[in-house]
This record gives sequence, structure tokens and C-alpha cells, in this order.
Amino acid sequence: MDALWLALAFLLGLLARHLGLPALVGYLAAGFMLNALGQHGSELLDHIAHAGVLLLLFSVGLKLRIKSLTRPEVWGGGLLHLIISGVLLGLGFLAVVTLPVWQALVLATTLGFSSTVLAAKTLEEKIELRAFHGRLAIGILIIQDLAALALMAFAGAAAPSPWALLVLGLPLLRPLVTKVLDWSGHDELLVLYGLALALVVGGLGFEHLGLSSELGALLLGVLLVGHPKAAELSRAVWSLKEILLVGFFLQIGLMGWPSFAMLGGAGLLALLLPLKAVLFFFILLAFRLRARTAFLSALALTSYSEFTLIVVKFMVGNGQLEADWLVLLAISVALSFVITAPVNRFAHALYERLEGRLTRFERPDHHPDEQPVSLGSTQILIVGMGHAGAAAYDFLKKRQNVPEQHRVLMVSGIDSDVGKVERHVHEGRRVVYADAEDPGLWHRLRLEGIKAVVLAMPDPEAKRIASRQLRRRGFQGLIGAVSNYPEEENELKAAGADMTFLAFNEVGVGLAEHVWEALQKRIGQKSEEVVST
Repeated sequence: MDALWLALAFLLGLLARHLGLPALVGYLAAGFMLNALGQHGSELLDHIAHAGVLLLLFSVGLKLRIKSLTRPEVWGGGLLHLIISGVLLGLGFLAVVTLPVWQALVLATTLGFSSTVLAAKTLEEKIELRAFHGRLAIGILIIQDLAALALMAFAGAAAPSPWALLVLGLPLLRPLVTKVLDWSGHDELLVLYGLALALVVGGLGFEHLGLSSELGALLLGVLLVGHPKAAELSRAVWSLKEILLVGFFLQIGLMGWPSFAMLGGAGLLALLLPLKAVLFFFILLAFRLRARTAFLSALALTSYSEFTLIVVKFMVGNGQLEADWLVLLAISVALSFVITAPVNRFAHALYERLEGRLTRFERPDHHPDEQPVSLGSTQILIVGMGHAGAAAYDFLKKRQNVPEQHRVLMVSGIDSDVGKVERHVHEGRRVVYADAEDPGLWHRLRLEGIKAVVLAMPDPEAKRIASRQLRRRGFQGLIGAVSNYPEEENELKAAGADMTFLAFNEVGVGLAEHVWEALQKRIGQKSEEVVST
């Protein structure tokens, strides 16, 4: 039977990918199809799904800066949205169903939660977890997860153990945890150590203290933020996490086959998703964020949450709600995934179309992180300071030592990852924080002195958007872009790039050049030795 589940998940995931949808839409469909065939979830699938969620949150924690949770737009935006949506939806529930007031309000508040799994996976796939809007969305999700724990306590969950206060001393374990990480090497021991931290220490450990295992996995990841091997650890558990998360999406589909009344109720809740996005958008604008940041964050948060199912499942187990509520909300959560996952995939292109309308709602005074970026006398701008961007920057800086007629006066880089920017600045590079996918960035930049732009971001859509925006703003200089696949080249050139460089080809060429130079030096040294003798 497990073979049938795997085969169906693969086939429908492949079909969804072929139709231009995220593969997770196919996994959800596989779950519903299996349910229609009379299949039900199993204890093994529950463990697989739970492990996938814990590994995902552990990976998110590895890339999260805890100080971001103290920002007003994070805790204020998250709590305001829960309060407003909870009150409005609660009044709606009281008008159409017979429930005690407190149960209606708890149920309505859970629908204000957004899916941590979907948002984190979507942002990770687009490499936006550490962009400003990505960090904002993840911060709000953590606030919501903490609110979910409070709701479960309010609904009668067992109080945490008195030993739960030990969690406050978690930072004291950082030296030991990082030392073991150093000892783990780079192979299978590194993967096993990541699993032990996420599933055993963070998962089971926090459960024994009466706390959320999801929160535990996230905090164990946060404990390693800033360590040189944190990124390597994240990559090491990536494939395993992706496979285990298939179980999570199958599990949602297997929760039950709905009646027509339930489908109607789920459809009505799906119609509220745009209102959820609009409420997030205007709340975030109230915190002086720009329209693009508010829009992208709102889209990432426009879904119903797996934590809704966790809270409601607990209430059903306590006899506070009928079991039909769990099936209804499982369908609603799945439907929200089906709707919002494809929309998020085209979020940047969608904002480009709506930019003129949305920017009208911006406040005149912007958030400090959204202020204009000054590049001074920059003549070559490198966008995306990862491995390729940093290598290009260092090569161009070395050209300062060539004859004056070939000299480049100023090279600068920009990146949307605050951690990368800080590291590059510390290493002496001229790099500033900015998000190249933001069409508004190109409005605020003075492009007159820039002669060439190198697009070294990993996301193909980001490079296309940057190329289009540069040409749209009248930039006449040279645009070069790194491409990962041959089919990207034509798309980048159509968007405005003058030249593209296939990454793997350039690595081979660069390696050959270094070998050639070293070989010539050796030949030259031997020739000198022969002459001297």
C-alpha cells in the first residue's frame, strides 16, 4: 500500500509541475484521491509528516535572526491581524452556526493563522527567506505559532511542566551545540546531527516539557544562526526534509472526504482568502512599509494553517467541537494551498502589473529598512552577492591595478540578505542592502553614472524582473547575467540582458584558465633554470 501512495504522489506531483503548479498541489490531490479509494492515514504517515514539519522549521530557524521578532511590524502586525480577523470571523460564525461565544472566537482566530509550512517552503524555493519581506513573513508566522500555543492552553491543554523554564537557558547550550557541529564533519554525521537536534532535542525534548515540538525545532535552528556551518547543515537536511514533507501534504488529503455541505463551507472560507490578504496588506502599510514589501508578505501569509488543524483536533478530542469541523477545515486548508501556492509563484510579476495602483496607499514616510539606496560614484553594479557575485566583485576590484585607460573606478554590490551584506562589509567590500526584485528600487537609484550591471542572483525570475526594470527606467549600459540553464538565456535576453553566462560552463573555463596560467609559470621557471645552467 505504501508503494501505491508513493507512486500516486509522484505521478500527480509530476502532473502538477507540468501544468506550472507547485508539486505540493499534486501531493494534496493524491491524498484526496487515496481517501476516495478508501485509504486512511496511518501512524507511520503521521510520524513522517511530523518529522517533515520539524525539519522544515529547523531549516527556517537556521536562517532566522531572533531580533527580527522584536520589530513592531512583526509582533504588532501579527497580533493586529489575529485580533481583527478573529473578531470579524467570530461574529460571522455566531450568525450562522450554534456555538458558544468562546468556541466561535477560538475557531475564528485559528483561521487567522497562516501556513508556516507553505510560506516557508514557497519563500525557500524562491530563495527569499532572508529577503526583507521573507523575514517579515516568517517573523509574523512565529508570532502566530506562539498565539496557537496560547489558544490551546485557553481551550484546556495541559499546562507546561515547571521544567519548561529551562528553555530560557537554551542560549547557554550554544557553545556545546556548535562544538559538536564542528566535530560532525561534512558527511552523513552532519545529517544525523541535524536530525537529532530537530527531532530529538527540539521535538521530543520540548514535548516532554509540555511545549510545542514545532517551536522546539525552530529554536534549535535559531541556536545555530551565524555559525559558519549553518548553511551547510541546512543544505544537508534539505532533500530529506522535502521527501518527508510529502507525507504532510498526503496527510491533509487523507483527513476525510467531505460532504457537499462541507465543500460549500470550504468554498466560502476560500472566498475569504483575498480579504485576509487585503487586511495584511493594509496593516503592514500602517507600519510604514512600502507597497511591494506589504504585498509580497501578505501573499506569503494568505493561506490557512496546519496549526488551525492542530488546535481544532485538540478541541475535537476534548469534545468541544464535532469531528465534522476537522474535516471541513482540512478541506479549507488544502484548498487554500491549492489557490495560494500558484499565486505566490508569480508574486513578483503580479506586483509589477499592480504597482501603480498599490503604491497609492503607501505612507509618505517609509520604514528605515525601506529608505532609498545611495551608490555614490559606482560604475559597475553587481546585483546578488553570493558566490558568483562575490567572485565577480573581487575580479573587478583587482582591475584597479591595471593601466589607467583600462581601469574601472568604482564597483559596488547589492543584496537582499542582511547577513551577506554584513559579512561582505566586514571583509572590506562595498555592498549595501537592497532588494533587486523591487521595481521601486530602480525608481530610487540614480543610474546615470552606472556603465554596467552584473545580475548574479540565483532566481531566474528576479534576473528577468531586474533586466526589464533597468531598461524600463532608460538604462542604456551593459547588462550581463549568470544563467543556470541554457533555456534561461533567451528569456534573459528578451527581458533586456545584453549577454548571459552559463554558470557551469564559466566554472570550467575559469578552472582551465587557472591551470593554464600555473602551467605557463612552471614552464617559464624551468626555462630560466636551463638558461642559468
